[in-house]
Amino acid sequence: MNAEAAETAKAGFLAAVPFARTLGLTFTELDHGRAVMRLPDNADHHNHVGGPHAGAMFTVAESASGAAVIAAFSDQFDRAVPLPTTARIDFLKLAMGDLTAEATLGRPREEVVAELDAGTRPEFPVEAELRTGDGTVTGRMSVTWTLRPDRR
Repeated sequence: MNAEAAETAKAGFLAAVPFARTLGLTFTELDHGRAVMRLPDNADHHNHVGGPHAGAMFTVAESASGAAVIAAFSDQFDRAVPLPTTARIDFLKLAMGDLTAEATLGRPREEVVAELDAGTRPEFPVEAELRTGDGTVTGRMSVTWTLRPDRR
């Protein structure tokens, strides 16, 4: 993905997902099938122990997974709509401060597109890891996505 396409995808994502803007999410990286997003530390989004609320942590990880899907499949969106079908998050350690979520596509793009070409509704995982500023892994999320064929 070239720099111009990445910037367009980032701006489009933030325009289309108001909650991401509400939380102040920003992009660190966006490339084919991979996205890194940042959740800034904000007292308005803290939980009872002073770290980011679980909902905010879920949102940054799920948002990064969606951005990875956009980076991998945006050229297919004229014929299919990306939708998450399931998500699981594991909170591993207490998170404090800014968080980063790094999400990567869990299946080769070519396999997913081949299933779409065959007329099926492909499903594929996107794995995300949540880390604090010092690199400590505080959580992991797995989101199953589908490309629902647009049958207009």
